[in-house]
Amino acid sequence: MAETNETIVLETTKGRVVIALRADLAPNHVERIKTLTTQGFYDGVPFHRVIDGFMAQTGDPTGTGSGGSELPDLNAEFNAEPHVRGTCSMARTNFPHSANSQFFICFSDARFLDRQYTVWGKVIEGMEVVDTIKRGEPVRDPDRIVKATIAAA
Repeated sequence: MAETNETIVLETTKGRVVIALRADLAPNHVERIKTLTTQGFYDGVPFHRVIDGFMAQTGDPTGTGSGGSELPDLNAEFNAEPHVRGTCSMARTNFPHSANSQFFICFSDARFLDRQYTVWGKVIEGMEVVDTIKRGEPVRDPDRIVKATIAAA
């Protein structure tokens, strides 16, 4: 993994998750994650779509899967980083340039997503916490990001 000097810390209802930011892969997406984190956008947001053996998705304050921030959608920054356990990638609609605020964390390899979704980070601490997030589509009484902060690695 490329060097990083910043991380996002997610304090969740299940525990602490630390994600290394990969601006070398997706500078505009990392900037968006940092902006929304600084604004407190992710605080209290549920993990609304959690599929066992696949991924946990969050970043929609409505909890429906169709919400986002008031910022404009981002142009795709697809890259060669593989979707493997711990990968953090942006969710989007069928339109490639529709990522906004929602993202997912892979529970296991999902290589069929490679070069079709923008990878922007990797869990470096707390995957055992991610593994315990309540499953569902939608999730009943979902786990949440209590507080998201930017920290130095």
